[in-house]
Amino acid sequence: MADSKDFLLEVGCEEMPSAPLINAQRQLAKLFEDGLAAAGLGFVALRTLSTPRRLAVIVDGLATSTQEIHEVLRGPAARIAFGEDGQPTKAALGFARKSCVDASQLIRRVDSDGREYVFAERSIASRPAAPILSALCEKVIASLEWPNYRSQRWGSTQETFVRPVRWICALLGNEVIDVSYADVRSSNTTRGHRVLGPGEHRVDEPSRYEGVLESCFVLGERRRAEVIRSGIAAVEAQRGGAHVDTPKRTFDEVVNLCEWPSVIVGSFDEEFLRVPHEIICESMLTNQRYFPIYDAAGELTREFVIVSNADPACSDRVIDGNERVVRARLDDAKFFYEEDLKRPLDAYVDRLASVVFQEKLGTVLQKVERMEALAAEVAREAGEDDRSVSRAARAAHLAKADLVTQAVVEFTSQQGVMGGYYADAAGEPAEVSGAIREHYRPRFAGDDLPAGVIGKAVAIADKLDTICGIFAINEPPTGSSDPFAVRRAAIGVVSMLRTLPEVRLRTLIGLSLGAYLGQGLEFDLEAVSQGVVDFFAGRLVGIAREDGISVDVIDAISSLGVIDPCEFLERAHALEDERREAPALFDDLATAYARASHLGDASLGCTVDESLMGEAELALLRACEAGSKNVETALSERDYRSACKALAELRGPIDRFFDDVLVMDGETRLRENRLRLLNGFAAVFDGVADIGALSKRK
Repeated sequence: MADSKDFLLEVGCEEMPSAPLINAQRQLAKLFEDGLAAAGLGFVALRTLSTPRRLAVIVDGLATSTQEIHEVLRGPAARIAFGEDGQPTKAALGFARKSCVDASQLIRRVDSDGREYVFAERSIASRPAAPILSALCEKVIASLEWPNYRSQRWGSTQETFVRPVRWICALLGNEVIDVSYADVRSSNTTRGHRVLGPGEHRVDEPSRYEGVLESCFVLGERRRAEVIRSGIAAVEAQRGGAHVDTPKRTFDEVVNLCEWPSVIVGSFDEEFLRVPHEIICESMLTNQRYFPIYDAAGELTREFVIVSNADPACSDRVIDGNERVVRARLDDAKFFYEEDLKRPLDAYVDRLASVVFQEKLGTVLQKVERMEALAAEVAREAGEDDRSVSRAARAAHLAKADLVTQAVVEFTSQQGVMGGYYADAAGEPAEVSGAIREHYRPRFAGDDLPAGVIGKAVAIADKLDTICGIFAINEPPTGSSDPFAVRRAAIGVVSMLRTLPEVRLRTLIGLSLGAYLGQGLEFDLEAVSQGVVDFFAGRLVGIAREDGISVDVIDAISSLGVIDPCEFLERAHALEDERREAPALFDDLATAYARASHLGDASLGCTVDESLMGEAELALLRACEAGSKNVETALSERDYRSACKALAELRGPIDRFFDDVLVMDGETRLRENRLRLLNGFAAVFDGVADIGALSKRK
């Protein structure tokens, strides 16, 4: 067993942006693990550490050398490996090449089975870790990728990195490993906090590295996150139930903007609380990376949390500077909001004629016109009264108006939200304002749906219009491209329609595509409509799988062509549940159905002559008549479990029929009458599921 020591590689540079730093830290661990495995260097544990100015990997218990290897590999039989002239054949040459030896080094020997084979013996000497690590470190540094960020080159060398490299610390135990990159050579020193611990600091060995960093006021990302969370918790406790809003993306970025964090609190003027809190918070979170503070009642307060990387002794000066910055930002937000309020929301709608929705699909104003009709139809199908239908159309008319307001131009993520405020100010009904505010929902998996039917109607109209338009111009999403987030839009439509069982998706697709035709867009209506239907069917299949529905059950329901989400998923769950309770019964029924469908002849119809029937045939006929009636009743009441139970009652009669009756009788009249009976049996299943699909995956 080789000796082991701890290993450290630290790459120090100018401050790195947060997102690529997080990505590079993930890469660093994987690159080192793979590199050590390929080199044959074992280790106990590996971890990484990062700050805005450094990326480090620490390996505990790294072998100081590779294992010595002696291998004996058996190849082909000797009679195949060598010709009559004693020369190696292609088989021997291939084996030698694969074994990394020369063919002349192959050995002939009788193995335990009594046959003579050729063997390759090779010994690989142990190698010290230091030169391996030296090459690996340089390779890993060069291999780090920085997507969406252009790597820099500086000085006279050709190596690149996301920011200029300033120092490298590389140690195996107390030995400095020679690493050179971008004209920087490794040493046993690191660098501390720019203000609190400037200059070089010696690292005697890797196990002391994090202690040295802390002594010069630098913490790793995990410790920084803990310090910030602890500081925020103290702020909340001091304010008696207050809540500090810390969105993960902003929090992660703040963690990577400091090396020695301290949590302090600033405030802004009371007058800014009259501005919608969404744009105040976006300004603070996005532009300054401040965390807003809400009181115990959930109301935004004047205070906000700042995470400082400066000397804590200078906190008052830091707070003052940040308050000056936020005041200027909030002045802008207040100005935009007040300027927008000088016109009613309706006045902005016509300006949408100058905003392009999609080059081939026209302007946003045209989209709004299509949305109005579609939203009204959704509300109507959902059973809403005329007033609500009118308000759905009104909300759709105003939904996109805020896109041309100054506040939304500046704070783009607040589209819809600001429209809701402007609608309130214009005296629109609360249902209209709420629908405008929520019509972009759901924005992601797990997001809240619009609260009311009117909001859902507008949201469905918006998303479905986009989906149908993208398919109409034959630019559906691909595996690598979905610029209009059509997949996400479809899942949003499905989620909302699951709460509106009366609404028919096929009807909405036809209406949406018809609106595009009415505006002069040319396309094959039937083909595009089928494409949209198939697209939604695919989404439903995915959702059903996530719900734990068996693949064959999904196939059985999909064969019906049902795309209304509520109905599709209710049918699938009903069949899955019934089959789970009686698996053998449904498997046998599926086999019988498949056999009946195979034997049946649709051209003969289902009308039978009872005078030609025996007892087993009559029993099946009566069961089919009762089953058909029960299925029809169950489907009319959307009671899909009862429909499945009605099918299950056919198992006994169909089993008896196949046991007692020769279907393909030599007499034509008997044969055709029995085939008609099988047609009638199969017809009972129509509208419930393709039960035969349950037998196809056995």
